[in-house]
Amino acid sequence: MAKSDFDAWSAGQSYEHYMGRWSRKIAEKFIDWVDPPTDAEWLETGCGTGALTDIVLSKAAARSLLATDQSVDFVAHASKEITDKRVAFKVADATALPCPDASIDLVTSALVLNFISDKALALDEMRRVLRSSGRATFYVWDYPGGGMGFIDAFWKSAAEIDPHAADLDESERFPFCQKDGLVQICQDAGATNTEIAAIKVETLFPDFEAYWHPFTLGAGPAPGYLKSLTEDRRQQLKDTLRVRIGTDGPVSLPARAWAVKTRWSTGKSR
Repeated sequence: MAKSDFDAWSAGQSYEHYMGRWSRKIAEKFIDWVDPPTDAEWLETGCGTGALTDIVLSKAAARSLLATDQSVDFVAHASKEITDKRVAFKVADATALPCPDASIDLVTSALVLNFISDKALALDEMRRVLRSSGRATFYVWDYPGGGMGFIDAFWKSAAEIDPHAADLDESERFPFCQKDGLVQICQDAGATNTEIAAIKVETLFPDFEAYWHPFTLGAGPAPGYLKSLTEDRRQQLKDTLRVRIGTDGPVSLPARAWAVKTRWSTGKSR
């Protein structure tokens, strides 16, 4: 099976428990760092369950927001949860954005770029739809730096019982998700003004069972991998992970994302 076969992106409520709630915490700090202009027209690629969507609407004083995702399930979930009249939801791919040239002030995305196979085309699409004064903004987890602690612990434990699991670890799959790698991707896409900053939060679970449960829901690479295992192997992984975490009390692990905002020197004026 290909590594991406475990990237299960559906079941909105399950994804919210697994990752959406942590993305939401990052999103709040991310929007403060972006410091966007008011009354702007936004486009979001890969809106997922609407974590960043909700924060843009509540904190950025947006005029409008078109939130897109290639997952029909995610779009259905987000559109049901978020009813603000300024937002429209649409099923669309990040490499074929449903907007005219030079029609958007800010393009944004959360935890999406690493799962897009043609990153150059996705960034070129951002450039295409942006006005000359517009910015592309996004964030990704710092997987190579162990920046998503609760997932890092899962894959390290999985690799103890299944050496092939190491190849599925996001830290191995997405080596560009670090400062230098992100700068290079933006430069390769022709961006001329890129800023990058680390944003940190804590992922806190009341106990080990609360930490383990989101992995059982099937939404995301690690849950997708867990779902593929036999019941005995799942229990073995759970026991190994419990030893690694080392507590039956509250579980607190760090989460770090790299936030990016970038511009292009060419484009059409509003």
